[in-house]
Amino acid sequence: MKRTLSELRARVERVGTLETDSFEERRNKVTLLVLSGICFFASIVWGTMYLAILGPTITVFITYGFTLVIGAALCVFFATKRFALLLYPFFLMILWNPIAMQWSLGGFAASGVLMTWSMLAPLCALMFQTVRAALWWFAAYLVLLAVSLALDQQFQPLAPPLSQQISMLFFAMNIVGPSVAIFLTMLYFVKAFQREHERSENLLLNILPAPIAERLKEGDEVIANANDDVTILFADIVGFTEMAAQRDPEQLVVLLNGVFSAFDHLTARYGLEKIKTIGDAYMVAAGLPEPRPDHAEAAASLALDMRAEAKRISEEVGVPLSLRVGINTGPVVAGVIGARKFAYDLWGDAVNTASRMESHGVEDCIQLTESTYQHLKSAFECEERGVIAVKGKADMKTYFLIGKRS
Repeated sequence: MKRTLSELRARVERVGTLETDSFEERRNKVTLLVLSGICFFASIVWGTMYLAILGPTITVFITYGFTLVIGAALCVFFATKRFALLLYPFFLMILWNPIAMQWSLGGFAASGVLMTWSMLAPLCALMFQTVRAALWWFAAYLVLLAVSLALDQQFQPLAPPLSQQISMLFFAMNIVGPSVAIFLTMLYFVKAFQREHERSENLLLNILPAPIAERLKEGDEVIANANDDVTILFADIVGFTEMAAQRDPEQLVVLLNGVFSAFDHLTARYGLEKIKTIGDAYMVAAGLPEPRPDHAEAAASLALDMRAEAKRISEEVGVPLSLRVGINTGPVVAGVIGARKFAYDLWGDAVNTASRMESHGVEDCIQLTESTYQHLKSAFECEERGVIAVKGKADMKTYFLIGKRS
């Protein structure tokens, strides 16, 4: 059942929207299409029943007038996909037509309170238009309601002779009909809103760690944390600049996207935080925003898998790919910066040192600082590289990560 409804929704969205429509435009168009479709078919049912019970009276012609106008508006909408060409004919007809039918049937009691259908105009204006516009529609409804109440006695002589059962049937129809129309319309509208909310949540979580995203939604203006023990990883594709000069831009982006998407999956598997990409460099942090005791081990395992994945992709696409990876452990400050296109970033000497480990590294090797080595030496096999000169820093003793110990 759920699959059938999903397929039906997708089909309605295909015939009622344009590919260039925003999500809000698609949601409004389909919601209006559902509502006007329900009312269109309801008018056929109502008109047929009135014709069978009352004969060819003015009420029948008014009812089928709604059918013709909304049917024509639907045809124009399907041809043009222009929202306004369906919105205004529907609002005008759903506001005025039930009241005209009520008058022709002899007022409130005789018609079974047909005017309840007219409430769809101001209610739906709240979904599709501004609050100010909805207030105008509601004011128009109240005016027509007041007129109907004031003239109800004058319309009563027009009431056809109906049995108690037929009168109760009219009441039931005019309670159930609008209720079903409102419920189904709101059901789609709310479901569509939930889908967009989930999509927005996922997009936000692609930018920020979940705890940071929650703080941002709660209204924290300054999001910054000091983290005393974090492991930072930088990975860079060796020779990427030369590779970029020799390849078509689209091919280059497809290749880089394939590599970084594979790294994204690995990062998520280890529960680490991808901080950003800078050109062909990939930056990951372990141990934030939530501390974890195995941050260095997780970063080391990720580095080994990234190197293996780069080799696999290289063999698969026939392009030489090798990584240069640098890892360092130390204190950092993490926070969100920017009012637009904000980003979660890290600062501190530990970050700069991790970057230097990558840039001063060796092709196809994972270079570690002394601080990271101390975290890994019991569980991972490492090889001392020795003391190297590091730009902007004193000479440093570094190590190469070989693999996990048996």
